[in-house]
Amino acid sequence: MTRTVDTTAEKPVMSAGELAHLGEGSVAYLRKMSSDDLRGRFPGLAQITPGLELWALFAANGQPILLADERDRALAGAMENDLTTVATH
Repeated sequence: MTRTVDTTAEKPVMSAGELAHLGEGSVAYLRKMSSDDLRGRFPGLAQITPGLELWALFAANGQPILLADERDRALAGAMENDLTTVATH
């Protein structure tokens, strides 16, 4: 049995601007990072010990929100700000 796919059906289209604001104010992502990789992500970051493993919380648009030394603390910060978190690998 051969199935055909209707490619003429309209698909919802999202503009680049709409995509950039998707999840804004409601979604954040959690990422484990080395302190060596933070300088470019967290402007104005004070001197920090090299080689530390930290948890970073970023807004959906990539804007840094907070740093924590423990995952649970980063998650608590997200909860305090009513943010749904997702993890990146």
